[in-house]
Amino acid sequence: MKKKLPSCIFAALLAGCMVFAAVGCGGGVPSESDGVRQEQSDEGSVPPVSDLTSDGGDENGGNEHEEEAEIMYMYIGGGRAEVALAENEATKALAGLLEGGDIVCTADDYGGFEKVGALGHSLPESNSRIDARPGDVMLYQGNQIVVFYGSNSWSYTPVGRIQGLSAAELEAFLGAGQGEVQIRLSLH
Repeated sequence: MKKKLPSCIFAALLAGCMVFAAVGCGGGVPSESDGVRQEQSDEGSVPPVSDLTSDGGDENGGNEHEEEAEIMYMYIGGGRAEVALAENEATKALAGLLEGGDIVCTADDYGGFEKVGALGHSLPESNSRIDARPGDVMLYQGNQIVVFYGSNSWSYTPVGRIQGLSAAELEAFLGAGQGEVQIRLSLH
């Protein structure tokens, strides 16, 4: 006797196959001709990831971070990166703090895949298991900022995603593997 897969499992398998086919056959980074705006014309910009949830969407099947409007800036050394903020209580609290002035923290390499530093403030947590990728900015334990130049899967609260830098530019900006850096977070 043949058993049928429940329709929700079949739909999930089909969606996974479609994503695999799109990624596997795409052959590279999306370009402007694919409808993706490139911030810089340098080689292989890291495409923005709009979903910072563990499952890629909200309970209605949509993407809750599709229309990220809030922007924060991250300064390290003489460089500046734009961070598209996730929509949650932590980023609302962070934006409120930044309205009173910039936040400066010292961050250091951890695990060969991230820079982590104490914010000096506690923010509301909404932790979930997340597969963080290069360019993701997360909150850990409510009071530490984590900026990824590699990948890791752990329980974080999403803060945002660095926009418009290639993988090599991101590593150079963060001083990946080179020890402590001063990070300044700002709304300007």
